[in-house]
Amino acid sequence: MTTVLVATTGGHLTQLHGLAERIPPDPDAVWVTHANEQSTSLLQGRDVEYVPYVGQKDVPGVLRCMRHAHRLYRERRPTRAVSTGSGIALGYLPYLAARGVECHYIESAARVGGPSLTGRILRWVPRVRTYTQSRRWSGGPWRYGGNGFDAYEAVPAERELGERVKVVVTVGTAAEFPFRRLVLPLAKLLAADGPLAQALGRPIDVLWQTGCTPVDDLPITATPFLPAADLMGALAEADIVVSHAGTGSALANLGAGRFAVMASREAEFGEAADDHQRELADELAARGLAVHRAPADITVDDLVATLSTAVRRASEVPPFELRP
Repeated sequence: MTTVLVATTGGHLTQLHGLAERIPPDPDAVWVTHANEQSTSLLQGRDVEYVPYVGQKDVPGVLRCMRHAHRLYRERRPTRAVSTGSGIALGYLPYLAARGVECHYIESAARVGGPSLTGRILRWVPRVRTYTQSRRWSGGPWRYGGNGFDAYEAVPAERELGERVKVVVTVGTAAEFPFRRLVLPLAKLLAADGPLAQALGRPIDVLWQTGCTPVDDLPITATPFLPAADLMGALAEADIVVSHAGTGSALANLGAGRFAVMASREAEFGEAADDHQRELADELAARGLAVHRAPADITVDDLVATLSTAVRRASEVPPFELRP
């Protein structure tokens, strides 16, 4: 028996990687995703087939994936397919379901208020089982199977600072949406002689993971993308984390034990296709797992306050329940 695990890079892949540990395993599994620093690091040692990137409303990309799905089915004869989206799921689940493969689509945990475009399409595809990670809109074709954030809980902590304060700023792996609105105010707040350094009385070391955001005109040393293992290591060592409100970044922060300040991309500024990040950030704040602020509203007090909270993995993590 073989399971195909399909996800776009970024938060979708991070979610699937975590949820795969909570579903009954098959003896064989093959991952299908795009190749970048995150995926090649996160899936090192796994059986992976890399395919060209499928962007927003990318019909040609979906059709290319269907051709690959045909070859994959012919060569591997999968018995189950699981995907967390996004558009790449449209190239695999309908084809594999038509071939009799047991198919499951798990909507992103970022979709707190309702399904994505991919989800709205797949819920009408015969033999594709659909799941939500939000109890708020479960029902009908959408079964609540669990939530990726169930694995974490916040706990009081007092982080002792060293001689230098380590800060990580991460905007995720989005290839289409810059987030300069977050980087600009932080460049001033986290400057060598800026407000945070003055408040803490220590020099500040900042890792800037900036993705596709243009920052050449800013006085920062940026790293557009990092391998997953390198970013996780930096998050684990960080004193303070500021992050965009993407699901992958949220899970990375929590997995590293960090209680982060999160800022959401907004559609009105051309930073996202919709405002699902705002919904996710509000959900994480309600769970006590992060602080949600607009980029221009982040203060030194917000950053310092995160030092008194840590995140740990819950002692009991329930399985994610797939329908037979």
